[in-house]
Amino acid sequence: MRLLRPVLAALAAASLTLAIGAAPANASDPKPDNTGKASGQGVAPADAGRRAPVVSQAVDVASSTIQTRIVDYVKTRGTKYTFGAYADPTSGKVVVETDAPGDVVASLVGSYGTVVDVRKHEVSDIFSRRDDVPAFWGGAGITLTAPSARCSSGYTVQNSAGTRFQVTAGHCFTDGQTAVTELGGLTVGTISGNGLPSQDMELISGQSYGPFIYLGGVDSTTGAHVLSAGDPVVGFTDYCHSGRTTGENCGHTATSVTATVCTSSGCKSPVTAFTGGNLPQGGDSGSPFYVGSVSAPDKHIRGHVIAIGGGTAYAELWSRVAARFGVTIAT
Repeated sequence: MRLLRPVLAALAAASLTLAIGAAPANASDPKPDNTGKASGQGVAPADAGRRAPVVSQAVDVASSTIQTRIVDYVKTRGTKYTFGAYADPTSGKVVVETDAPGDVVASLVGSYGTVVDVRKHEVSDIFSRRDDVPAFWGGAGITLTAPSARCSSGYTVQNSAGTRFQVTAGHCFTDGQTAVTELGGLTVGTISGNGLPSQDMELISGQSYGPFIYLGGVDSTTGAHVLSAGDPVVGFTDYCHSGRTTGENCGHTATSVTATVCTSSGCKSPVTAFTGGNLPQGGDSGSPFYVGSVSAPDKHIRGHVIAIGGGTAYAELWSRVAARFGVTIAT
């Protein structure tokens, strides 16, 4: 789960209290010394010296095993179901909160059922595709100055050294600029490798990027694992895109993989031309163009959205991204 958003909210609330909600200091208040520390008593953390309660070794082992199984399950099957798991010293059991069906829970709990307390709840993230947090996913809203709309992130790649980057459309930013999240203004990374005018692509680097793309609507908090990447096949009728403006939309038909598109940023060729379904709109530039699996939730990148015309949209080919940057898809 992504836990940064609650921390940021708490810090913001604390800052607001200091700015407008604090009572005036009086003469008896201890004055900060030149180190910035209060000179009076009672400044130690309230939890200082507290000893954490201990759970039994059996419960500790069960908790660790179940958590590992959950992570493996989500990585291979996506985020259709949500989970929270921990060893509770008060009850002496492993708490598993989830909205997964019973058979899935049973497969994860296994033989540890006697020490597990299953609670049927959805576990919700406090973030969305328009207000993303690290590790950043593809299909999220990115911009120069929050809050505003500009483009969408694409997908995560890595070089031979294992360094990860995100890909987006080259017309979104220029080299050296800093991309931030659409609403929260968190730094997504620094732009480099802009391929215009002939290649509408660039890299975002310097932060943590996950091998997932957002699915669902424009305020979605759910996504899917990316398993591979390749070029699309002409005639296939169920390609998808997922961006900050239109959300997740499928039913696209690849009509060409040798198309040329010329816009104000230059001419790009060869690129994918696709039609059908709810096509991308402004702000979806850079969003992943992909296909699903035959019977699994994993997605397979085929490029990223770059332009829209009169009933036809265009996407850069994955092979051109891989060749330009010398990268592979991060999984």
